Amino acid sequence: MRIAERLLRIRPSATLAINARAQDLRAEGREIISLAVGEPDFATPAHVCLAAKKALDQGLTRYTPVPGVPELRAAAAGYYRRFYSAAAGPEHIIVSNGGKQVLYNLCMALLNPGDQVLIPAPYWVSYPDMVMLAGADPVIVPSAPENSFLIGPRDLEAACTPRTRLLILNTPSNPTGCHYDQARLEEIADWARGRGVFVISDEVYDRLVYEPAEPASLSGFWSRWPGDAVVVGALSKSFCMTGWRVGFALAHEDLVRAMCKVQGQSTSNVNSVAQWAAVAALNGPWDLVEDMKAAFVRRRDLAHKAVTSWGAPCPKPDGAFYLFPVVDRFFSPDAPDSTALCARILDRAGVALVPGAAFGDDRCLRISYAVADAALEQALERIAGVLKGL
Repeated sequence: MRIAERLLRIRPSATLAINARAQDLRAEGREIISLAVGEPDFATPAHVCLAAKKALDQGLTRYTPVPGVPELRAAAAGYYRRFYSAAAGPEHIIVSNGGKQVLYNLCMALLNPGDQVLIPAPYWVSYPDMVMLAGADPVIVPSAPENSFLIGPRDLEAACTPRTRLLILNTPSNPTGCHYDQARLEEIADWARGRGVFVISDEVYDRLVYEPAEPASLSGFWSRWPGDAVVVGALSKSFCMTGWRVGFALAHEDLVRAMCKVQGQSTSNVNSVAQWAAVAALNGPWDLVEDMKAAFVRRRDLAHKAVTSWGAPCPKPDGAFYLFPVVDRFFSPDAPDSTALCARILDRAGVALVPGAAFGDDRCLRISYAVADAALEQALERIAGVLKGL
């Protein structure tokens, strides 16, 4: 048997590796607190679950059109009109199996071998690998914690070449939680348009933005220049629907058709019942989102205070539910990098974290505060104990 050479460049998921080790320790009887998983600890809203049950009762369990049932495409377009005044219609929406498949479909639909893709670091773990699976080359654009891990046109200009085809932005960011405001986001998009670089704006955390910051989106830019950008959204984070696997893209009709070709030959339609649940989510009510935001702000402040007390520089995030502290001052011969440090914290403190190396910055580690307050506080105390020993 011969495995395809394209997979030689692809890395195993660091998050899955950490989770596997945590499960092994639990099986040994250890009490493990996981701050590694990017998943809200709230239940899916009752009205969303009821919509799924209703779909089952009505027998809505057949194949659907590849880009999604018309009602869901209309609801997603309505979302962008409601929150961002975007000139979106159902024909501009494709529904996929989570935001991850949206991004993969985009890479397959837009990239050719030899193309280059600008990816600001820290980045979500799958961006570079998706680019490489499409035969293109990721070009990492570094950022600095003192700038809240945000980049600007000058950083992008320094990395841009005649082969640059795409730019992938993520706001609020996984792993940093840092957030581009509307003006800065559009400044970057304007630079990209001027250089002929297409922008993928990954906005799956766009509802989880905390005051005084405000949600920002390239959907307005897309309305003006639909051939120069695409906006990616999902319900996993805002509506605690991680297992339902519903994501969507706001895109030019030609790009929607191209993505349908990719999806039609891979997964075809999203689970039909999940689609009807997603219609209920997008059409409201949105009370749960506000409740979650209040909890996440409280947890963010708790965690940020603890992390900075360690002497670990860490920008205070404006969104999502992550901290990304710089911890290289704790590296030692026995724990010389973020992966080894996370392994030590897991083994000695029983706390699972994700190493910054997985996100393109080995100086850091990612802390998810999407857990109950008491568990978060206990985990942070355990981590502090290990770091003091170093």
